[in-house]
Amino acid sequence: MKAVIIFDHPYGPQASENELHNRSFSAAVYKKVKESIEAVGGTVDLIDLRADNFNPVLSRQDLVAWRTQPFVDEQTDDYFRRLMNADKIIFIFPIWWESMPASTKGFLDKVLAKGRLSSGDLATLKKKNPEIYVMTISGTPTIIYRWWYGNPVVKIFKRGTFNKIGLKKFHWINFNAEERKLEGRIKMLGSIPGKLK
Repeated sequence: MKAVIIFDHPYGPQASENELHNRSFSAAVYKKVKESIEAVGGTVDLIDLRADNFNPVLSRQDLVAWRTQPFVDEQTDDYFRRLMNADKIIFIFPIWWESMPASTKGFLDKVLAKGRLSSGDLATLKKKNPEIYVMTISGTPTIIYRWWYGNPVVKIFKRGTFNKIGLKKFHWINFNAEERKLEGRIKMLGSIPGKLK
């Protein structure tokens, strides 16, 4: 089993320890996900958008390529090819202002290009039919995020993106870690192996 993880946090995946001003629950989630996958003999391919200096902005030139060519640029072409080999595609990011960071949104915009999806590559991806996991970290309690704000991340990822292209094995897992004590955060991390099955 091969998992591609798209990670988006300014501190990077190495910020998984409880170190002041260099700690990220997103990174702790990444570390636990990676350990869980490797524990059952799987492999992890990390796409760290910040370390890759990924530019989420779709320029005029990019938009022309998005409409007419199979990929926008070499980086997004590489990302798409890696997705095509995945059994699981896992996004990990914090929820900011009830949505995803700009790099994650730009990943969807640029990697899932119209020219790419109109080629035979989409058929290959659909045949592989990977499971899509979106793992988010929010300050807003999950129930409030779901009902008061209308669950925008799920609407964007599930309804607006992956269902549209025919990938329907979708899972959203939110960690409301901000107000939790250390024991509660450890318990949340301990639940990850069971959620990935």
